[in-house]
Amino acid sequence: MAIITRYVVEHKGVEKLVTTDKREADRYDKMLDVADNLATFIQAKGVDIDDGLLEDLSVLLSKNKEKVAKLFKGVDAESLLEEEKAEVVKLETKQA
Repeated sequence: MAIITRYVVEHKGVEKLVTTDKREADRYDKMLDVADNLATFIQAKGVDIDDGLLEDLSVLLSKNKEKVAKLFKGVDAESLLEEEKAEVVKLETKQA
C-alpha cells in the first residue's frame, strides 16, 4: 500500500486545488491571498463591480502580477501579449 500526501488549497470554503507538490500549493495559496487583497483594494476605492467579476479580475491580475508590473513600468501591452503567444507556441511544439 502506498501513502500519498496531498495538499488541498481551500478558499472561502471551496476546494480550489489538490496537488502532491507543497510548493505549488503554497504558490497557489499566496496567489489567492493577493487576489483577495486586490479585491479589497478595488472595492475600497469605490469601484462598483459585480462580486463574480471582481473575483475574476483580481485572480487574473494576481496570476499575471509580473506582466502587470511590466505594464506599470511602461512596457507596451501588445509586446507582452506577443511574448505570451510565443510562449504558447513553444509549449505546443514541445508537446507535439
